[in-house]
Amino acid sequence: MPTSSTHWLYEQLHLPRVVPAFSTQALQPNVRLQAPPRVHCVRPRPLARPTLFRKYYERGDFPIALQFDASSKSIAWKEPVDSLDYHHYLPMFFDGLCETEHPYKFFARRGIHDMIKHAPHKVLPVVPQLIIPIKNALNTRIPDVVCCTMQIIQKMVKSCEMVGEALVPYYRQILPMFNLLKPMNVNTGDGIDYAQQKDENIGDLVQQTLEILERHGGEDAFINIKYMIPTYESCMLN
Repeated sequence: MPTSSTHWLYEQLHLPRVVPAFSTQALQPNVRLQAPPRVHCVRPRPLARPTLFRKYYERGDFPIALQFDASSKSIAWKEPVDSLDYHHYLPMFFDGLCETEHPYKFFARRGIHDMIKHAPHKVLPVVPQLIIPIKNALNTRIPDVVCCTMQIIQKMVKSCEMVGEALVPYYRQILPMFNLLKPMNVNTGDGIDYAQQKDENIGDLVQQTLEILERHGGEDAFINIKYMIPTYESCMLN
């Protein structure tokens, strides 16, 4: 807010004073309204507290260890993956999608991929327990976390039979963030966006994920997607 000395200067130079909106000063002559603060709806929102995945990992509840190969690293499972209790372990690993620090980030993401790969038929009964962790990961708005979550949704829907249809009743929980992130495409002009090659362009990933959900979600998928994301156009009807 301008002080009394700056008021005199504004009057001498005939400059409009900056005043807050919806105030009595806004009704005075020769004033300019203060710009409203920006919302920053897609600003990253890191977690305020550690995830349950981190807590259980530090307590040693997971039958996993870090294994180094000649050119990469992987998870050494202490039990056969297909013999694990997916109702117990898979929601815990999905809770770790919000992690951005090593080794929690690596174990959570690689663990999900291994469990989907080795026993895809066990994923369908656990789908209701995965919705809240997926929603929490998308709500962080952290680009790396959002991209990884969408890639896992794609893998889960394509690898596991009937999972696409099982997700339809939960579109109202997970698709609002898709609608918010859908316009996030990078305009590089004549340049090259290397994030597209790595599947790290959020806008493109949203579109790809929605198309996969429509293809594998049955006859009710499109109308439910359209209800939550009005700008989406069908990839099957057009």
